[in-house]
This record gives sequence, C-alpha cells and structure tokens, in this order.
Amino acid sequence: MPDILTVEGTSRRFGGLKAVDAVSFRVAQGDILGLIGPNGAGKTTLFNLLVGLYKPHAGRIMLAGQDITGWRPNRIAACGMTKTFQNVALFPEMTVLDNVLVGGILRHGVPQARRLAADNLARVGLSAIAAKPAGELSFPEQARVELARALCTAPKVLLLDEVMAALNDAEMDALLDLIRALRDESGITFVVVEHHMRAIMRLCNRILVLSFGQKIAEGSPAAIAADPAVIEAYLGKSLDHLEVPA
Repeated sequence: MPDILTVEGTSRRFGGLKAVDAVSFRVAQGDILGLIGPNGAGKTTLFNLLVGLYKPHAGRIMLAGQDITGWRPNRIAACGMTKTFQNVALFPEMTVLDNVLVGGILRHGVPQARRLAADNLARVGLSAIAAKPAGELSFPEQARVELARALCTAPKVLLLDEVMAALNDAEMDALLDLIRALRDESGITFVVVEHHMRAIMRLCNRILVLSFGQKIAEGSPAAIAADPAVIEAYLGKSLDHLEVPA
C-alpha cells in the first residue's frame, strides 16, 4: 500500500529541551502503527505536531502526498488527520449525541452531522446512551464517545492517544476488535500511543519507539520485543510471556 503519512526529520524544542529530535517515519495506508516509549519520550508532542497543535522547528510532514507542515489543526483535520486526547475532552452537560455531532460539523451542516453522529455512535456500540449527558459516563464509555466524535471528521489517519487507559482486559479486547474493524471496513490508518504492551503488541503491525525525543527503534512487534535498546530504555524485560506477532 502507498504511504499516507510521511514524517521527515521533524523536531520541536521547548526552551533548551528537544522534545522531538529529528524523528522520521512513514505509515502506509491501512497500517496500525504503535508509538511507545517512557514518560517524557515525546510521544504526545509528536502527535500534537502531526495535527497542528504545535508547529515543528524543523522537518516536514506529508499527508496523502500533501505537505501539511505548520498548518492549523482545523485545516489538517479537513485534510484527513485528527486525534483523540489522552485526557478525554467531552462537554459534560451535553448529550452523548451532541458531543459526537461536533466532529461532523467540520464537513457538514447540523442535520447531516446529527445523522452522521448517530451512525458513528452505532459503530462504537453506544446508540443506547445517545441521550445521556456525557458527564455521567464511565471512562470506557467516554473513550468510545471521543472515538465516535473523531470518526465524524472522516479521517484518513486517526491518532489514538492512550484510549485504553483504565480499561480492564475484556474492555481492552473489545476496543482492539473495534479498531481493527474500523481499519478493515473504512480503510482508516491508525497511529496509537499506548502503555499497555499487551494491547500494542496484539494490535499493531509495526511499532516505533521514542526515548528522550529520538527514535531508537522501529519494526515488527517481535523485533521490538527482542530489541536490547528498547528493553533497556523502556520495557525493562523481555516480552516472551506475551503473544507477540512476528
């Protein structure tokens, strides 16, 4: 498959700190790429660079062959790339449906956005709570609402930032199945930041590892699980006990 996302030498500083330091990688259409590393490695900063919340100090970002470096977030979303947020950002007094509808307004008027919101709530299994205030939801429900809202923007590339935090094993397995189904049905490409190694190893066909803002490894789950540099910087031990695809 052709590359849909290309990142070339992208860097971002905060004062004297290089939060992202000359990072390069490519993502093919339909890939599910995992992004891992210790706290402070630069993962969320890299996500924010990709969607325009930060502007890079160096490098280039290409989406579907178009240079989007330095574009504003709304323009990047309209071009086909958006993200969920690690700290789920719902409007607590609004209904679930109205929270999801907000994403559809990027491309549609309110009536069509409302229909699209209902469709995407059905896709993530939340139709039954469409009229419920978002402030009354459990964290797993909030994470699915945030995913439904992102889907309403019709993304080509969807960045998921810690969507599996606080989920138990059954909830995590259900979300993994949902992400795979969305990729298979809609052709969406995913880049996933996640600390749950069981999830990341089962979900992703490729994994990129950051440490202190630099890319230290990239490869298949099996290669990453056995990489001495990754074990030293992040994993702390081999992942032989997990089912790791080659």
